[in-house]
Amino acid sequence: MGRSRRTLPEELLLLALDPATGTTAQPQSLDLGLAGAQLVELALAGRIAPDGDRIAVVVPRPTGDPTLDCALELLRRRGAPVRAVNWIGGPRLGLRQTYLSHLERCGMVHAVAGQMCGVLPTTRYQATDNEISREIRGRLDSAIRTGVPPDPRTAALAALAHAVGLGKHLYPGNEGRSSRSRLRDLIRHDPMGGLVAHAVMDVQNGVAAQPRRSPAPAGRQAAPGPRPPEPARGVPMQPHRGTMARAVAH
Repeated sequence: MGRSRRTLPEELLLLALDPATGTTAQPQSLDLGLAGAQLVELALAGRIAPDGDRIAVVVPRPTGDPTLDCALELLRRRGAPVRAVNWIGGPRLGLRQTYLSHLERCGMVHAVAGQMCGVLPTTRYQATDNEISREIRGRLDSAIRTGVPPDPRTAALAALAHAVGLGKHLYPGNEGRSSRSRLRDLIRHDPMGGLVAHAVMDVQNGVAAQPRRSPAPAGRQAAPGPRPPEPARGVPMQPHRGTMARAVAH
């Protein structure tokens, strides 16, 4: 995968960054969204595909992106398709920081040191080129405004943005209500994005323990219960540099 194109996790994170404060909106759900965005990016690259409510590796060849390839390898090692909710609901410690550090190395953001309560060191991240964020936001605005079905990448980004609650950050107040509604509706334009977005919302709502099942037809006995869910696993993250030297502001 060439690095000329930003990945969906990077775009989702740039959407969530507040240009005024340097903090990220919806930090807790954003971590789930980043894990989901990795799945969609791997699907767009042809490495994985949906299998019902599960994710199957179809091409284990690396993409060239170290963080995505780490996720791909862990999926491959599972040996069998994994439920999207179990994957997304796994530990995500440091995932946001990993992508913030990557964006900093790429020159898209710069770190600003500060203090919380005048004591605890913190780090905020400011975009170095707001034009990039405006371009990403413009794709969503265009899809919402025109009603024209967006490309799969933009549709998936819209689905993830809705799933993590960025709608109220991007389109606040009563005046943004219709835009938030149309953002939600864009979820139907990309099957993989929709699967992942629903999984993100299921994890947040605490319903990841059981897979979705269609009701049994009338007059027929329901099928046996689902298999026990696999243990959730996350992508191991790179250790922070400087350990307690600074804390990341949420």
